[in-house]
Order: sequence, then structure tokens, then C-alpha cells
Amino acid sequence: MMNTTLKLLAQQLQLSISTVSRALKDHPDISTATKEKVHALANSLDYEPNAYAIQLRTQSSKIFGVIVPAISNLFYDSFIAAIEEESRKNGYALMILQSSNNTENELNNLKIFRQNRVSGVFACLSAHTQNLEVYEKMSDRAIPVVFFDIVPKDNKYTKVRMADERCAIIAAEKIIERGAKRVLAIFGDPALSISQKRKQAFQQFMEKYAAKTHCTYINTHSSAEAEAAFDKHFNKSQKFDTVFAMTDEILIGVMKSIQAHNIKVPKDIGVISISNGFIPNLYHPTISYVETSGFELGKLAFVQMLANIKGGKTLTELTVDARFVEGKSM
Repeated sequence: MMNTTLKLLAQQLQLSISTVSRALKDHPDISTATKEKVHALANSLDYEPNAYAIQLRTQSSKIFGVIVPAISNLFYDSFIAAIEEESRKNGYALMILQSSNNTENELNNLKIFRQNRVSGVFACLSAHTQNLEVYEKMSDRAIPVVFFDIVPKDNKYTKVRMADERCAIIAAEKIIERGAKRVLAIFGDPALSISQKRKQAFQQFMEKYAAKTHCTYINTHSSAEAEAAFDKHFNKSQKFDTVFAMTDEILIGVMKSIQAHNIKVPKDIGVISISNGFIPNLYHPTISYVETSGFELGKLAFVQMLANIKGGKTLTELTVDARFVEGKSM
């Protein structure tokens, strides 16, 4: 089957190639009647612009690059869903790559994006990324970067994130309201800014408003580590009456241990988490959580990306607020 080209359209309509090209772009110099004829024939012959040729001419594609630590993470899954939805509405597609929290993978992903002349990059940093020079080079090449979730500390970058401190404070408030006396608070990788912010906010709030509550703070790197940590502390003589899980991944590990020990929730222990919302509703009773919406974050990130593309670089850090969703676990 012959590919429909601008040349073929021009020959059949007895117009110049430049006239056909401008008609397809709705150029104001082309009459309405001519545009209608060109579009009608293009549609009937399933004409599609040569994306590679456009890419060479404009030095850009209609593709956004997305880097996430793990595509399987439900928070990033919902973030990607929002980005994909908005991209489609605006004539863009996505190239999604994961870093597996490895800085070398992250650098290779950025190289792939440059080679494919992406129009912009949505980037969630790996846990140990320190040097941001490669991202600055992307911006120097007129490829805007919007950081999300795990973001640089420097305010010179465009970034969107959850209101991490507020999430932790809401969780602490609910724990205090429950009248907790002994709390096990499990946080994520201590190298991540998100873990640092949530832990600091939680700890400061508890020390200020519940000084007599005994809190044990630990950091874990995976669901398996969270399970092992809960096992270890549960087997001590002094039992905790409340456990706080900083993420869905940690919650899964905690609940696996709770179920293995046949601990009754909330009779024996109260459980609260920070979550995207899906995992807490898989348990019975449902887990109370502070909602962090990856979908809302994705929508906000896309707004920032379009602002960068259309009006130049923005330097604002924007946050998505959190809300408490009451389950039956407290």
C-alpha cells in the first residue's frame, strides 16, 4: 500500500506542495475552500505527517519523557495516567522509562530522551542523585524539565510535589487524637528528601504536642524491610499501640507482619499510613490514611510543563495538599 505524502496530495489536487503543507497547518494565507479540499483528501487517504521529518526540522518531537523510580509503584502509575491523559489532549505522546533508583540508569534514560529530541522531561530523582548538571544541560538545549515527587532542594528548578510535611502532621494529629501511648513510626529511605521532610515534620509535631507519647522511629528501604522491622519490634516485651507507615510499600510490609502474627486491627494496634488510596482499601478493616494523589500531582506537573514550553521557564515550587481519609483501623 502506497504511503500518502504531501507530494501525492499536491499532485491529486494540482496544488504546490507548500500550499498543501500550509493548508494542513491552517495557515491564514490559504483560503477556507482550499483548506477544506486538502483536509478532505488527506482524511480520505489516511495522510499522516512524517514525524521524523518534523523532528529534524523543529529539533523537537511531540513526545514527553517521563522518569520514575518504578513503574509498578501505584503512586507513579496514577501520576503517569494523568500525564498521559493531558498529553493526548494536547497532541503529545509519552516515553516512559524507569531508573530503578539507580543514578546510572537515570543518566542513560536522559541520554535516550536527548537522542529522541523529546519536547520536555518529567523527572522523579533517584535516591542518591546529587549532580544535576545533566538536567541543566537539558534546559540549555531548550528541553524543559519538571521535577516531581522526589525533587531537588534548590529553588532554581521547576518542581511539583506533595505537601509532605503536611501529610506527616495530619497523621501525627490523628495518632494523638487516638490517645496513642507507644508509636512505631516507619519511614522510607533516609537519603530521600521525601523521607527526611515527612520524618522531621512528624517527629517535631509529636515532640511538641505529645511529649509523653513514646515514639520509635526507623527507616526502611523496602516492603520486606518494613515487615522485618515490625516483626522485630512486635516481639519485644513492650508492645506498640499504633503504627505509622510513611508509604504504601511500607504499609504492605507492616500489614503482612500484622496478619502473620494474627494481630487484631484496631483492637490490638491502630494503623495509619500515607497513601495514594488504593492499598489501604484492600484490607479489612480498611486502613485510615492521609491521601497523596499521584493523579492530581500529574495534572499539576503538566500545567507547569506547558507553562515552560509556551512562556519560558517557571521557577515556582508547587505542592498538592493532603487530606485525611478515615478507615476502620484507628
